[in-house]
Formats: sequence, structure tokens, C-alpha cells
Amino acid sequence: MCRHLAYLGPEEPLGRFLVEPPHSLYRQSWEPRRQRYGTVNADGFGVGWYAEGDPVPARYRRAGPVWADLSYADLTRVVRSGAVLAAVRDATLAGADAEAAAAPYAAGPWLFSHNGAVPGWPRSLAGLTETLPPADLLSMEARNDSAFVWALVLNRLRGGDEECQALADTVLEVAAAAPASRLNLLLTNGESIAATAWGDTLWYLSRPGLGTVVASEPYDDDPHWQEVPDRTLLTADRTDVLLTPLKEPSDTPAPAPPKEPST
Repeated sequence: MCRHLAYLGPEEPLGRFLVEPPHSLYRQSWEPRRQRYGTVNADGFGVGWYAEGDPVPARYRRAGPVWADLSYADLTRVVRSGAVLAAVRDATLAGADAEAAAAPYAAGPWLFSHNGAVPGWPRSLAGLTETLPPADLLSMEARNDSAFVWALVLNRLRGGDEECQALADTVLEVAAAAPASRLNLLLTNGESIAATAWGDTLWYLSRPGLGTVVASEPYDDDPHWQEVPDRTLLTADRTDVLLTPLKEPSDTPAPAPPKEPST
């Protein structure tokens, strides 16, 4: 449960997207308009951004509510970037792992956020631990469902998968293990955005010359915002957005039984 946002486009102050709009991510921490689960996102927040010429993003994260952080407004007013990912958090278990559990998670050039929850965690995903190298499990940044989903995505990325494929395959794998999971995932490498709508709201705003925003909900009433259908994979860059349906695990046809040998 959270609200998150990613932006690619001309370099702008972070506050242009995170604080200034009438329904900004900052305001969504206490007054989201379209959040289906939970009402207040006060269990942590974070923002990650890229500096020109540096592929590794910087992050600023805290455990408490964003409105209680006296440095946030100044930071977002003066820091400028053309690639941003930010989130405010409503924890499944309030306070668990503190700042380490706040998105965005990061590794190499990637920033990641998870809006949703995995029911029955951790037992429901215990079987998926076998797909990860032991070192990845032992080095998880936090002990929650989002951090584990990130570990699954990251393992695929390090194996050479494209960002969109890593998200799609992880969503289908987790949904097969825990069918009622809500898995709105958001990932960027500073040059593109990949996201999934799976159980909660997702919107995008893309206009020539102004870049692309992908967010849990619109931060203003601009009529150009488009809602992403549920069970959809979104891929975007600074100019284009592509939507691809995601199949439910049960929608995948079972393999045909072997034919009886002819006599």
C-alpha cells in the first residue's frame, strides 16, 4: 500500500512533480484521491533521482511521514533532474525495518517501488526463495514483501532480462504463488520506465516536449491523464508509452497431454 510516481523528461526541480501540484505525491501521503487500500501513507517515503552523466541514482529516504520532514521541501525545491522515482508508504506492518523498507529500492542504475501487498507473507512466497541465490536473500535491504519482490526482479535484471520482461515475469510468478496479491510495480533506469497495474490504480501523462509521468494517481486535473487498465504492463520513455495486457496465471493454457503412439 503506497502511492508512487516516476518521471522522465526535461530537467526540472523535484518539487515540480512531488510538492507543487494540487494533488501532489506529498499531499497523497495524507489525502489520496484514488487509493483503494489504506487511507494514510505515513510509514515512510523516499525519492530517487539521476544527475546528468551519472548512471547511478541518489536517494533520500526516511521512516516517518513526509509532512514531518523539515528538509523535504527545500530538497525538492533545489534539486533538479530529468529522471525521478518517488513514493510514500503505508506499511503492511507499520514501522517494520524503518527507513530500509521505504521505496525506492536501488541497485546499480535501477530504482524500484511496489504499491500493493502479498497476502500470507512470508509463507505464501516461501517456495520462491529457491529461485534466488542465497547471497541475494541474505542481503535483502528489508524483511518485507516489497523487498522480496524487488529481489526477484533484480535477479532477473542481473540475468540479462529487459526491465519490462523482469517486471512481467515477476508479477506472474508472485501472483501464481499468492493469487490475491496486489502488484503495482514501478521501475526505472533513468532512461525508461516499466510499470505494472495489478490490483490498484495506475495513470500516465505524456506530452511532446514535456516528458512522461507514470503515477498511482493524477497529481492534478489535467485532462490528458490516461488510466492504465488493470492487469497491464506499461513501458515508457520521454516520448512514447506502450501498454501490453498481462495474463492471469490461470489464463495460461495447460500443456497438451502427449499423444498416444499410433499402432
